[in-house]
Amino acid sequence: MTPPRAASAGPSLVEDHHVHSTFSDDAVSTPEENLAAAVERGLRVIRMVDHVRASTTDVPQRLAALRALPRVEGLTVLTGVEAKILDVSGAVDAPADVLAAAGSPRGVDRVLLADHQLPGPAGPWSPRRTREAMELGLAADDVLAMLVDGTVAALRRVPHAQLAHPLSLLPKLGLAEDDVSDEHLDAIAAAVLAAGALVEANEKWHCPGPRVLDRWRAAGVPLVASTDAHDAADVGVYRRLRGGGQA
Repeated sequence: MTPPRAASAGPSLVEDHHVHSTFSDDAVSTPEENLAAAVERGLRVIRMVDHVRASTTDVPQRLAALRALPRVEGLTVLTGVEAKILDVSGAVDAPADVLAAAGSPRGVDRVLLADHQLPGPAGPWSPRRTREAMELGLAADDVLAMLVDGTVAALRRVPHAQLAHPLSLLPKLGLAEDDVSDEHLDAIAAAVLAAGALVEANEKWHCPGPRVLDRWRAAGVPLVASTDAHDAADVGVYRRLRGGGQA
């Protein structure tokens, strides 16, 4: 019989593992401004992350810019890309060479797997399409199964992963974390542990909530704090997490 895993520690609030820069179209601060914000707020770790698609070609240039940032004693700068989970097979919208190089000296440290849309049977479903399918009779349990299956499959396919704002899609579908069964949460936890992945406690999207965090922490899932900042003013600012949970 496999012994139970020790519970993991809660996410450290002197770290921020999901910070966007002007390499993302929807962010306003440069890497230099994000670094200055991290120093000002006394962070020990910052992960600079920007969006990619399969067609993205400038990841080497992004990494070169981040590696050229001035060194700050006591502050570790990590790197990442954020990519959408596409379907229930775990395909991810990221360049194959970026995925292959992740975790190596020439690649990003982590690939952030995001549930921006529902991983469908043959491609992503927008929240609107998913809600329309539910109105026509698609069961909520089937929607949740697709989300969990796609997440688990992506964790198995993508090395050096980090789950970005897990379960953040649910409110857009008219669902909530309480609709996710313990069995589904345990399946994600098992996949995270098998893959050596990280899981965010995400300030911006208020997820996961206390029930999910507590269950994953008890399972030994490594949790990291993230703001998902798109503006340097938000880097390392944890109001909900510092208050002990999510709203």
